[in-house]
Amino acid sequence: MTTTNYNIRLDQDLKDRSFSVLESYGLTPSQAIRLFLNQVADTNAIPLSFDYQQPKLNAQTLAA
Repeated sequence: MTTTNYNIRLDQDLKDRSFSVLESYGLTPSQAIRLFLNQVADTNAIPLSFDYQQPKLNAQTLAA
């Protein structure tokens, strides 16, 4: 299998927060990205939920 390199730019805070989560799962960033891309290729879909739930408004907010 031929491999290739791909570089990305990330906000430092995003990198720190996300890489620590990956580490807690025992994954390297490369492994996690490879898992994500394999899922995209296998399903022809993005394996994320883009559903946006409207915030629940209380009576005071609705009255304003």
